[in-house]
Amino acid sequence: MPVIAFLPCRAGSQRVPHKNTRPFADRPDGLLGIKLEQLLGCAAIDQVVLSTNDAAVIEIAQPWLSAHGGRLRLDRRPDHLCASSTRTDDVITYVPGILPEGDVLWTHVTSPFFGAAEYGLAIAAYRQALAAGTHDSLLGVTELKTFIWSGEGRPVNYDRAQEKWPRTQTLAPLYEVNSAIFIAAVEVYRACSDRVGRRPLLHCIPKDKTVDVDWEEDFAIAAELWRLRQGSGHR
Repeated sequence: MPVIAFLPCRAGSQRVPHKNTRPFADRPDGLLGIKLEQLLGCAAIDQVVLSTNDAAVIEIAQPWLSAHGGRLRLDRRPDHLCASSTRTDDVITYVPGILPEGDVLWTHVTSPFFGAAEYGLAIAAYRQALAAGTHDSLLGVTELKTFIWSGEGRPVNYDRAQEKWPRTQTLAPLYEVNSAIFIAAVEVYRACSDRVGRRPLLHCIPKDKTVDVDWEEDFAIAAELWRLRQGSGHR
């Protein structure tokens, strides 16, 4: 089955205005330009679908569409599915209507350090799990081995009756969904109304690859980190 990257980029971001398109570090084409370069640079991805209602996104994408017209496709998503009130669940049910078949790789521009090599590794892990029959989808996660307490004032991942402050190495790991990547077949979307299936593979991603731009301060920190990594030759 072909691997089709689905890249949603709606207009009207509230927490970080114009986060998809504003200049980022040394990139005048911003986070969107970085992500298009990464996705199109991954040989394991057969097609990239840029789903947007934003004229600024379309303008930045034009050179990429001209250069990669057979592999990059523009989806003009309806405005009612691009509002701040739109549920992710509604966009999920929209996907099978524009992607009739294939394995959908859902990703975001807000993970600029998750690049072509990381996409390739995740796709390989997904296909291996499918072939083994152990999992039906893949979910990008970050492993947490630290002291986590609930709002009721109790630890979640260890027992204080046994040891009040155990070594963090011995704690049972928990997993944070980092939104860097989701992979599932279109059939899973239809059957489960979800971007993961009933047996997702938890694909652990190193923390330095999952810096997420969700708030204005995240944008500034990520841009500075990008500059530093560019200067050191590491991305």
